[in-house]
Amino acid sequence: MSRKADSFLKNYHKLKQIAETMRDISEPDIDHLITMVDEATRAYKSCQSRIEAVEKAIGLTDKKGVKNS
Repeated sequence: MSRKADSFLKNYHKLKQIAETMRDISEPDIDHLITMVDEATRAYKSCQSRIEAVEKAIGLTDKKGVKNS
């Protein structure tokens, strides 16, 4: 598995784990929530960047990120 694919999977699983944790919290600790949201945002941006790169590589979008018809 390539390093980029490994990074994508790591971030995808991080997002999934954070979502499950947030869903199961009955009394949220605001300080902990801020940390989770920050981590989730970084993981999401990394995943989104990789998805966009793959879309460009396989011709689903052009160089500007516009989806091809």
